[in-house]
Amino acid sequence: MNDNTFAIAALCSHMGSEEPEKPLEPKVWRALEAALLEQDLQPADLLHFRKPELMERLNADEAQAERLLRLLDRAAGLSFTLSRYETMGIRLLTGWDAQYPARLKQKLGSCPPLFYAAGSIELLEKQAVGYVGSRSIGETDEAFTKQTVQKTVGFGYGVVSGGAKGIDTVAETAALEAGGTAVAFLADSMLRKLKHAKTIQAVQEGRLLLLSSVNPEAGFSAGIAMMRNRYIYAQSDATVVVKSDYNKGGTWAGAVDNLKHHWAATLCRDHKAYPGNKALLEQGAIPIDSNWDGDVTRLLDEKQAEHGEQLSLFD
Repeated sequence: MNDNTFAIAALCSHMGSEEPEKPLEPKVWRALEAALLEQDLQPADLLHFRKPELMERLNADEAQAERLLRLLDRAAGLSFTLSRYETMGIRLLTGWDAQYPARLKQKLGSCPPLFYAAGSIELLEKQAVGYVGSRSIGETDEAFTKQTVQKTVGFGYGVVSGGAKGIDTVAETAALEAGGTAVAFLADSMLRKLKHAKTIQAVQEGRLLLLSSVNPEAGFSAGIAMMRNRYIYAQSDATVVVKSDYNKGGTWAGAVDNLKHHWAATLCRDHKAYPGNKALLEQGAIPIDSNWDGDVTRLLDEKQAEHGEQLSLFD
């Protein structure tokens, strides 16, 4: 681990539930990062600064400088924790690392200061289709998801999901069983997911990448789950909404957010018995059904020709 990564981890990571000092919030870290760049400094330089230097070089007041020093003093414990994670195959990626998810930076701009990662980082370079939907699903929802995943995998696309129960897990599993790849942005414990033999095998084979912006031992967070939806869309060329509630829940909020920001094309199952799906289609999502062949490129080209607008931000 390089010193930049180590410094960012000391400032921004959660080491445990009883930390004496709360890590920097993403907004505070972004302001600090901007100050570093303005002074032609790197995060690693902070490891050698004392309070007067922090106050002078970064225009920090005394309380801010003391907070930074307390966080940087966590180095010894942090080193032990991160070494333990590395023995489990979990590494840390920060915005200063070349392997940090480039599409998220490009499309979202404002990104987490760090991600914990398990698996092949190269999967982030692969074209992919996101799959989102309810945790509560029926047989027809599961069948539609499996069939659609098999089709998109057949055209060379990986799957991006949130790793949750329901549509996320069905899509991820279907991709791996079809010989494809998957990237999962998690909102809860990465270590718990890594206890499953099939998950470990897929990670070791380089076919599954797990990413989380929170400690690998952390429990579920609704706030992190909402942000995780943005990562799914930003990492995808197009994202399929299989089943959505109307005007509530993470699937709805994520799809509406994407329709507003156009991080990826929003494909929605044309199932008007679901009020959420119907409303998303009315708001501009592209309808697909069981007859769609899974060719994302051709579908987006056809829609772009019809409307004369850009439907994908992927280069």
